[in-house]
Amino acid sequence: MTKGRITVDPKVHFGQPCIAGTRIPVYAVLELVREGIPFDEIVRDYYPDLTVEDVRACVDYAVQLIKAEEVHLAPTP
Repeated sequence: MTKGRITVDPKVHFGQPCIAGTRIPVYAVLELVREGIPFDEIVRDYYPDLTVEDVRACVDYAVQLIKAEEVHLAPTP
């Protein structure tokens, strides 16, 4: 789902992940999702250049990032 929808370009938003073809950073969309704003409302009221699939791709991107993250826990005494 994410493939091709999210891009990273060092010349756009200092290399922050953005929705392809826009200068809209993934984190900005995710902040709206965190506030509980429905995907269609995000598109209609905040980012009319996006699609609901773009918003879903932002969520999917975040999930994939967390899944790939390595967590190193310190041993408990």
